[in-house]
Amino acid sequence: MIKKLFLNDKFILALILLNSVILFMGGYFPSGNDKEILTITDNLITALFILELFVKCGEYGLKGYFNSNWNKFDFTLIVLSIPALITFIFNLDIVDFSFLLVFRIMRVFKAFRFFKFIPNIGQLVAGVQRALKASVFVFIGFVIYIFIIGILSFYLFQGSGSEYFSNPMISLYSTFKIFTVEGWFEIPERVIGAYSKSAAFFTYLYFIFVVLSGGIFGLSLVNSIFVDSMVSDNNDELEEKIDKLNLTVTEILTKINKNETGKNS
Repeated sequence: MIKKLFLNDKFILALILLNSVILFMGGYFPSGNDKEILTITDNLITALFILELFVKCGEYGLKGYFNSNWNKFDFTLIVLSIPALITFIFNLDIVDFSFLLVFRIMRVFKAFRFFKFIPNIGQLVAGVQRALKASVFVFIGFVIYIFIIGILSFYLFQGSGSEYFSNPMISLYSTFKIFTVEGWFEIPERVIGAYSKSAAFFTYLYFIFVVLSGGIFGLSLVNSIFVDSMVSDNNDELEEKIDKLNLTVTEILTKINKNETGKNS
């Protein structure tokens, strides 16, 4: 009975969902009896996931278990969750192991293995991989462009007193925000605070160029290449069907013409 339970994907999915709810509720009960109940339930779920691991290893064998990439994924997440369980069982409050509790949330990612039940998930994953390969150089070029604009903006506006360009790293982040068309109107206003009218005019022109080149043209180019590569497999299949249809129609027309020629002769 227990064996069938842990081999049932619906039961494991229910555990994952329950685990997610407990992790969410834990943020609202930082202390007290409610927090203790949630902690006990949370670590009990960890123990159940470990038991699931042993049941499946016994059912399929170690080699059979690790033949599945999904099982490898499960194993990694379970191992990362063990430190939190150890701190709970042995009550290791004397030494601060609280940072290890962050691994608890990794178990939520076990839900990803249920993606295999999504129709045509293989084609979707293949499309994403193909899109990543096709757009990698464009993406690298876009990152380099962000770097250039970020460093240039730092040296142009470091004396403006704006916190958006106080050092190169913050300048890169501010540039990225502008490229995502987020804060593009706020950042220039902060920069020109102490500028003259002529300096403010050219600053506005500079940020207009940055938004157009990176935020509109640059991101649109990256997105279009990624999406086009992702759906190219569907286009190829459609083109292949059209070619076969054309070939079939041509053969039929050729046979009709031969028959008519034979009758006339």
